[in-house]
Amino acid sequence: MSIWRSGGNISRVLRPGRPQSLLRIRSPTPPVRCRGFHAGPSLWGIKSQVLKDVGEGITEVQIIQWYVEEGAHIEEWKPLCQYQSDKAVDDITSRYEGVIKKLHFEADDTVPTGRALCDIEVDDAKYPDDNPPHEPQAVLAEPSPASEVAAGTQAAESSQPAPEVSEETPRSRYASLATPAVRGLLKDHSVNILDVNGTGKDGRVLKEDVLKFVAARESSAEPAPAPAPLSPTPDGRQSESVVNLSPIQSQMFKTMTRSLNIPHFLFADELKVETITAIRKKLAGDARDPKKITFLPFVVKAVSLALNEYPILNARVDTSNPDKPQLVMRAKHNIGIAMDTPQGLIVPNIKDVASRSIFDIAAEISRLSALGKSGKLTPADISGGTITVSNIGNIGGTYVAPVIVPTEVAILGVGRSKTMPVFDEAGQVTRADLVNFSWSADHRVVDGATMARMGNKVRELIEAPELMLLNMR
Repeated sequence: MSIWRSGGNISRVLRPGRPQSLLRIRSPTPPVRCRGFHAGPSLWGIKSQVLKDVGEGITEVQIIQWYVEEGAHIEEWKPLCQYQSDKAVDDITSRYEGVIKKLHFEADDTVPTGRALCDIEVDDAKYPDDNPPHEPQAVLAEPSPASEVAAGTQAAESSQPAPEVSEETPRSRYASLATPAVRGLLKDHSVNILDVNGTGKDGRVLKEDVLKFVAARESSAEPAPAPAPLSPTPDGRQSESVVNLSPIQSQMFKTMTRSLNIPHFLFADELKVETITAIRKKLAGDARDPKKITFLPFVVKAVSLALNEYPILNARVDTSNPDKPQLVMRAKHNIGIAMDTPQGLIVPNIKDVASRSIFDIAAEISRLSALGKSGKLTPADISGGTITVSNIGNIGGTYVAPVIVPTEVAILGVGRSKTMPVFDEAGQVTRADLVNFSWSADHRVVDGATMARMGNKVRELIEAPELMLLNMR
């Protein structure tokens, strides 16, 4: 069966065994023969966009917003949606070019890895080796006259402009973004995020903003209760409320549970850092080109230089075969930096520290810190770490017993610097700036002597930073 069209005239469509119906072809073009409808196999199929593993140890993500809707056309590598994992915010791009047929999840939904995010109608010839398509839907079934009238009515209705809906626009492009914990709180109290005045960075809504909005709403809706009479004795009954773990807390729960199955041992030492302190002050006081640099980049570089002599501390343990565990040696030093952010503890890592200068390391720490505070760290910033440095001293505390990340065999905890009187080699009391270094190592593969030698090497480089210059390439 075929359709003929000529200018804007009406052509008849003949269907065997059915009443004749009319179809208007809106086209000023010369007579063209259109492709006929048929019941043969279609060249189009449905492919599923599956959520792949987005980073080490991340098993689920939360959808923040969709960039597409059902029926929209999407090109390859264009963003489909924005997600938030327990550590980072990023976009998921489309693997296919086609038409969005179904979104399996909505904004705020949590999606486990391996699940289909959406279905896309694609050209099978373009993706022959991908996952098999779903069952094809009906191929342009011939409508009855009644269905044609209904379709025409729907088309007329859709051509009319939709009534405008007054909706308050977000105060900034980030005002509709919030952490999963905040979004859960919004859901519990049935609050629209756009109604809340965000006080976070770039207008982001924080937990305190939601609680303040709910309190104001309830106080305006309910009359103030009469003051309760004074009780002669205080009420000793305990009040409790249940709060779900945020995604970052959930991931920390799982990671630390696995970590504490590793036999740890602790090695601590006290280092003199007045030489590095003097270097930092000299750099900051340079009138021509002042450079403010913290203590941490020196520590990171010293750890990398020491790893050249003790590469086992840059390895990981492979227990995929419990009967034959193995060590996986890693050439690059991707040193993780534990950071305290509004979303919780996050450990991005500095890639290939061995090839970076101390100034490069300082700049990278500054970049990662800014991204962590704004919740914009990507999976690439998080994944691939080989050993971790946790600087608790900038918050407080002298001693710390850090916990090893399951994919690593060692971690360094740095305490707060303090000025103490010490005896020099001549027996005279002098002033010294001291910092405590606490190492934890996986005692299944690292012995105490190796860890002590590694710690001594780092101490040697920190106390005499000129040795770093001699060891740099």
